[in-house]
Amino acid sequence: MSNTHEHHAIDYIELSVTDMAAAKAFYGEAFGWQFNDYGPAYAGIQGSTREMGGLTLRHEVRAGGPLVVLFSQDLDASVSAVESAGGTIVEPPFAFPGGRRFHFRDPAGNELGVWAEK
Repeated sequence: MSNTHEHHAIDYIELSVTDMAAAKAFYGEAFGWQFNDYGPAYAGIQGSTREMGGLTLRHEVRAGGPLVVLFSQDLDASVSAVESAGGTIVEPPFAFPGGRRFHFRDPAGNELGVWAEK
């Protein structure tokens, strides 16, 4: 079993939900998903070798659909690369259990996240 992440590859998808219990029941029954709970507002979606996504509790479903999250071996370098390429940082790097991450908008307006283990 591999637990590696590929630099700047799509690594994680976050789905906004308005009812955590109902969402977990639905995805558990429909697809057999299992979850790692990180409190009442977040549940990681467990893949066969590692977490592959998460459910995040919101008052309303996130506009634009699920959040695509890329992995980075160097978060600060990725921030610089996004800005140099014309992207806009909409949420600067912040810490969370397991690492750090930031959100950006590409020139077309799509919001994505980038995370790193450190």
